[in-house]
Amino acid sequence: MRTWMSAVTGAVLAFAGMAGTTSTPASAATGPEYVALGDSYASGVGAGSYDSAAGDCRRSTLDYPSLWAAAHGDYTLKDVSCSGATIADVRAEQLPAVTAGTDLVTLTVGGNDAQFTSVVQACLTQSESYCATATQWMSVYARGRMVTELAALYKDVRARAPQARIVVLGYPRALSPTGTCPLVDIGSAKRTAMNGLADALAEGTRAAAAKEPVEFVDVRDAFEGHGACGSDPWINDLNAGTAVFHPTLMGYLAGYDARLGEVTGG
Repeated sequence: MRTWMSAVTGAVLAFAGMAGTTSTPASAATGPEYVALGDSYASGVGAGSYDSAAGDCRRSTLDYPSLWAAAHGDYTLKDVSCSGATIADVRAEQLPAVTAGTDLVTLTVGGNDAQFTSVVQACLTQSESYCATATQWMSVYARGRMVTELAALYKDVRARAPQARIVVLGYPRALSPTGTCPLVDIGSAKRTAMNGLADALAEGTRAAAAKEPVEFVDVRDAFEGHGACGSDPWINDLNAGTAVFHPTLMGYLAGYDARLGEVTGG
């Protein structure tokens, strides 16, 4: 069995010569169709190798939809995921890509609705109590109103593609409970608060998936022991600029793609 590092190297080399395969028009498809929806965690922010044609969506040719599609060559991938997307954005701008002929849909969204970026900024720049309040406030949203909003989106996806398999992937906990972060010292209280919001997002997404229902894939266990600022991170730390607290290439491959492969049988 190949090591994860060998797999990463293989994926990079494969996509160096196959980047164009993810943009095959749906009309040219002869096999099953896969449509990828979602925000920056779906579009691969943090993995590098961004498609210039995607512009501000920062869609990587090494995001988890592309990694999965590369291993399932019979599928034609329509990847319309976009960094910064909210639930409303997915419905308005990405959902039209899903049709009655779609066979598989994946989706990761909700973090921007829970003000993930603003909460991170608050926790990095404000007091422990301010961080706790911000994360608790958005956790209430994630376990409450977000559930209803996500379930409605899943219903809309199902209406457009009644026969499709719909797989919803959640978010990992961003931070290792121990270790040193560069640039800003993030203490244990802030780490606990921020990871608590990740738990709320996962639990809210699971609840929404159960309401509709669609398949939910929890990635938190896959990323266990690999948080940012730890000894073996699969999450980008504070040196990563706009990719901070997003998965690294290893995170997308060994975390997201591996879990998606498990539930889809390959």
